[in-house]
Amino acid sequence: MQLGIIGLGRMGGNIARRLMLNGHTTVVYDRNTAFVEALSAEGSTGVTDLPALVAGLAKPRAVWVMLPAGAPTEETIDTLSTLLEAGDTIIDGGNTFYKDDIRRAKTLSEKGLHYIDVGTSGGVWGLERGYCMMIGGDAATVKRLDPLFATLAPGMGDIPRTKDRKSDDDRAERGYIHAGPAGAGHFVKMIHNGIEYGMMQAFAEGFDILQTKNSENLPQDQRFDLNVADIAEVWRRGSVVSSWLLDLTADALASDPKLDGFSGSVADSGEGRWTIEAAMEQAVPVPVLSNSLFSRYRSRGQGTFGDKILSAQRFGFGGHVETAKK
Repeated sequence: MQLGIIGLGRMGGNIARRLMLNGHTTVVYDRNTAFVEALSAEGSTGVTDLPALVAGLAKPRAVWVMLPAGAPTEETIDTLSTLLEAGDTIIDGGNTFYKDDIRRAKTLSEKGLHYIDVGTSGGVWGLERGYCMMIGGDAATVKRLDPLFATLAPGMGDIPRTKDRKSDDDRAERGYIHAGPAGAGHFVKMIHNGIEYGMMQAFAEGFDILQTKNSENLPQDQRFDLNVADIAEVWRRGSVVSSWLLDLTADALASDPKLDGFSGSVADSGEGRWTIEAAMEQAVPVPVLSNSLFSRYRSRGQGTFGDKILSAQRFGFGGHVETAKK
């Protein structure tokens, strides 16, 4: 299939590459011309503006927007809505607030345009590992675009199948689902990221306790000379807490045992806040998730070793670089 892609940063460029490696064609645009030139050299059709991107696509067109949530995505979709024609589809693969998806889908449907929201997880490793996708939108449009989603997804791989699972739809096992109507994809991804905050915070706090057990502030007979990098490594081997987040933690500690390369000022990208808002709207208690968000706020005043663990994890899976403390 053919896909237009707008936004060729940490994930957009590799989405194009994964598609092209598997026989699809792409028309790409980014304000950074170097990104466009790089993808063009690899087989994409690079263009210089949105009208050219739309003109380069065969009908019915599909355009994937992979930009930061908020104004960049909103403005781009508004512009596309004036360039595309009835029957075309706009896909938002960024981290948009799900209520914005619901609003957009309604507005675009009045013009005969389809809107699909794709919560996309996989970070900078998606080219190699594939992307876990949670998709919202009308079923017919999602089905028509399935060859794209199937290519981007990780596939069955070598993960054991879940015992006693019974389903006529194997997409979840292949790494993507049609979650429901417009907004459902980003809602599921939002909760995914809220859980991610909690998991990361648990690792951060645990490693903080381990590291401070070596502290000179403790009485000599209460100190242990713990090798925190070795602890992370041994937990990867058969432990119940083994995970990709632990793998990233072990990688970071192996190369920088004291994590001196990180300040511990931990950013949040919105989904954690939105998860807490949804919990309040639905009267669901989420003490772990809310505290993990508040801990990120606190980190910007005085970072701990645990905060450095968070920063190292975020850099590992998403290439997120710390912002300056405020």
